[in-house]
Amino acid sequence: MSAAHRPRKRFGQNFLSDQRFIDQIISVINPQPSDALVEIGPGQGALTAPLLAAAGKLIAIELDRDLIEPLKAKCELIGQLQLHQADALQFDFSSLGKTPLRIVGNLPYNISTPLLLQLFSYANQIQDMHFMLQDEVGKRLAASPGNKDYGRLSIMTQYHCQVTRLFTVPPQAFYPAPKVTSCFVRLVPHAHIEQPVGDLAAFSALLAKAFGQRRKTLRNSLKGWIDETALTALGIDPGARPEQLSVNDFVALSHAVRR
Repeated sequence: MSAAHRPRKRFGQNFLSDQRFIDQIISVINPQPSDALVEIGPGQGALTAPLLAAAGKLIAIELDRDLIEPLKAKCELIGQLQLHQADALQFDFSSLGKTPLRIVGNLPYNISTPLLLQLFSYANQIQDMHFMLQDEVGKRLAASPGNKDYGRLSIMTQYHCQVTRLFTVPPQAFYPAPKVTSCFVRLVPHAHIEQPVGDLAAFSALLAKAFGQRRKTLRNSLKGWIDETALTALGIDPGARPEQLSVNDFVALSHAVRR
């Protein structure tokens, strides 16, 4: 671990340092020379170096400018590293000119949810995504209807992607050690969405309305948006709570509300 760089709390820096988990991550990603690999938040290069060694080339997006030169120096003899000093939340992934993208990252906890929601807008340009996340977030991504972790993020994610929680990672695998367990997840955008919602902003607003007070029944939480007769016509019980509805139920709801 480099003594020259002090991990910055404001950037949410918890660098992966356990070689066993690094090896496991590279194994499940299985990078190939033909891949258009993009790493978000390479940090000190724990994943960058082995990804480069396997694929020969890599695009990386790093916000902390103090890490740029050390990353270049670490990787210059390993492969072709295209490094962007930028905020991934503001980055235009379509500007990379390569598809389909394979996106990888040990994501800072404080940006993981907004970054995922941003990346979903590029879903048709992405082959897969592999991310280290707070385990609580990973559970929310993969949760099923009726589960306490199921909510807006579950539905938005599963609408766009197939979700797999691959394995958990303990705090001591990082430097500095976070206070919570992490998990490594795979997200694979659906090749075809049978019932597209049409307006993602409206879909998001519907989910926010439904889950705003999640203990309320749909007849109450969606009052003024859709009436009980219309809910029943969709095969949805007006007395149900939002966490009982499937992704497809919410897609159907979004079409009914839009009309």
